Amino acid sequence: MDDVRLRLLTMLADRPTRTSVAADFGDVERWLPLSRFLVTYTAGPYPDDDQDRLIRGWLEAGGRWLGLHGTSGGRAARTDGGRRMVRTAHHETLGAFFLNHPPLRRFVVDVVAHPLTLGVERFETADELYFIELTHPEDTDVLLTTELPADPAPGFGFSYDGDTSLLADGRTRVLGFTRPVGAGGVTYLALGHSHHPATNGQPWVDESVATGGITPPVFRGSWDTFAFSRLLANALDWGCRV
Repeated sequence: MDDVRLRLLTMLADRPTRTSVAADFGDVERWLPLSRFLVTYTAGPYPDDDQDRLIRGWLEAGGRWLGLHGTSGGRAARTDGGRRMVRTAHHETLGAFFLNHPPLRRFVVDVVAHPLTLGVERFETADELYFIELTHPEDTDVLLTTELPADPAPGFGFSYDGDTSLLADGRTRVLGFTRPVGAGGVTYLALGHSHHPATNGQPWVDESVATGGITPPVFRGSWDTFAFSRLLANALDWGCRV
């Protein structure tokens, strides 16, 4: 989180905005009504039902929310031999629900032409490939996709009953989208895993990322690619109305 926070603050410093930082949603009732743009990154803390209602009302009144990576996560429940994600109200507001991701791997991202993807073409990255279910596909504009027909590491991470992240063709997964919410809107980019030795908890990775399946002690993945940097710049401009 420290590296991500620094990068986002550096990019926001170049835009006509003043930025505040919070560790959770505890003071969202105080600050959100004064704000026009919300950026979130981590899977937890996540907004509770009351905080979600405030966020949804703020969006409907014209606010814009950029959710990155872990934003589609949240609370995990213990199951026999593992964990699974719990669907909460904020997934409906965001428009995405995280199911799981295989170990860090290299994959190709396909890009849909849209103002938010301006200047970005099909690219390769190494990252956590999030399996996300669209909760409002009927009003969602897809920005990024990749192809992975089946979970390559069943049993890794979180369990799920069915792979609802797969689109109708049985091979395409959404990695980024934008959708309107009243007079405002949400943009979500699933890419963006980052860790250093103190925050890495993954026991092994795809061998295309690290020789011998050893987890890199420092990993920035998509954050160090031109494509993701440009996507972020576009999304921050969208949120700041540049």
